[in-house]
Amino acid sequence: MKKHLWNQFISIIKRDVVPALGCTEPVSVALATSIAVSKLGIKDVADKITICASVSPNLMKNGMGVGIPGTGMVGLPVAAAVGAIAGDPEAQLEVLKNITEQDVEQAKKMLAEDRVTVGVADVSHLLYAKVTVFCGEQNVTVTIADSHTKVALIEENGLTTFRADVNDQDGPKEATLNPFEEASAEDVFDFAMNASIEDIEFIGKAYELNSALSEEGLTGTYGLQIGATFKRNEERGLLSGGLLTEVLKRTSAASDARMDGAMKPAMSNSGSGNQGIAATMPVVAVADFVKADREQLLRSLMLSHLMAIYIKSHQNKLSALCGVTTASMGAVSGMTWLLGGTFKQISDAICSMIGDIAGMICDGAKTGCAMKVSSSAGAAVKAALMALDGIRVTGSEGIVADDVEMSIQNLSALANGSMTQTDVQILDIMVNK
Repeated sequence: MKKHLWNQFISIIKRDVVPALGCTEPVSVALATSIAVSKLGIKDVADKITICASVSPNLMKNGMGVGIPGTGMVGLPVAAAVGAIAGDPEAQLEVLKNITEQDVEQAKKMLAEDRVTVGVADVSHLLYAKVTVFCGEQNVTVTIADSHTKVALIEENGLTTFRADVNDQDGPKEATLNPFEEASAEDVFDFAMNASIEDIEFIGKAYELNSALSEEGLTGTYGLQIGATFKRNEERGLLSGGLLTEVLKRTSAASDARMDGAMKPAMSNSGSGNQGIAATMPVVAVADFVKADREQLLRSLMLSHLMAIYIKSHQNKLSALCGVTTASMGAVSGMTWLLGGTFKQISDAICSMIGDIAGMICDGAKTGCAMKVSSSAGAAVKAALMALDGIRVTGSEGIVADDVEMSIQNLSALANGSMTQTDVQILDIMVNK
């Protein structure tokens, strides 16, 4: 076992598995406007400011149609407005946690008066938001790039007052390293199985936050109500109860609530609340089904989240490949282990999922994402059960290889290669329909 990597694993998990209120792309814009207003140092800004934002194509794609928490509205303009009016610049991905109905009404007024504009920037960054807030003769520009909370540049009245070091990374110093250059999927498994329970106890917060979000989705009328639809039809007798139904119901319900603006945070993974949900709720449903104890729950969640990050580390942060597919490959690891599987069976399950859902596209954040979360969770159940019976998609089929590492590399080559043009085509369709 490569124990020398374990501290770095913990640092990366603490950096990449964090609470996020709302979809992280519009939240990134809200954070930028909040920081800009704090630099202006003025109160009651709603009637005083104008906002001009430009974002990368990928951020535009993921911000056009998604619900903004507490507003009942979708899109980047309202995120920018409420972030400026009531955002907490110190709250990172929970920047909108304190907004009120009055704040939302003021934001709507700003939008009605055309004092918020958002356009697409011609930049190489996949994740990029540049926001300028004007107030009389003053202005502040905040640029966030490369990760959802990384401030790259602040300019006040045309003067640069902050510029991030090009080598800066979010999180603790240990996280600036990339242990995955040396690690393998089996090293991730070894860590999750053997790390001291005290060192991984913090992952239990993912269970708490995402379970609460799931319950919110099951009891409310959010989005497409996919989780609630499963629940209603189970009660009608059209669906039977059991493991598959529980996984689908509880996982999709959390995404329903999150994508339609529920005022509850998700525990995210790799900068995405949906990826955090996909890596958490299927594992939680299986843990409850098999009556796992606390240690088993924590180890399975750690395995799921770290495996999801490991697989995602081979890919661009944002791409045309739906991120919940890779997060669900993390989930299938935790699920298979809880059901008595070995690392070999976990590897087989991941390979089967690559053979199943590798082509799922990301066409922006929206309520319909809950369907993709549900599909990926169902694929995870299917792959886990197949693996436990010694069945998998073989290395002679499609992009799947005999070896799990090569299968992950092939999936990532697809995401980072030809699917970049797919991304361009998707955005073109979205903005012109």
